Amino acid sequence: MTDPFSPEVVEQIARHMNDDHSDDNVLIVRALGGIPAATAARMSGMDADAMEFAAVVDGIEVPVRIPFSERLAGRRQVRAEAVRMYRDACAALGVTPSH
Repeated sequence: MTDPFSPEVVEQIARHMNDDHSDDNVLIVRALGGIPAATAARMSGMDADAMEFAAVVDGIEVPVRIPFSERLAGRRQVRAEAVRMYRDACAALGVTPSH
């Protein structure tokens, strides 16, 4: 099966996540990525099955891959899945979502 996301699309999504949702990235990595000690996280990539992050733990960058709830077929699904991941992370951490 081919991946529906070109490198350009992945770069655009990552730029948006990193520029506009950097705090959300940290929450997602802490709660859904199993890295509770992460102090920073940037989206580093994605494919139809998961979003990838580079998380900082004790000053060291570690890769984290967090699966989507289902295989994504197109770009329109990415926003909904990112919001779901953020809300699930907030719920797991006991944080009130800010958006």
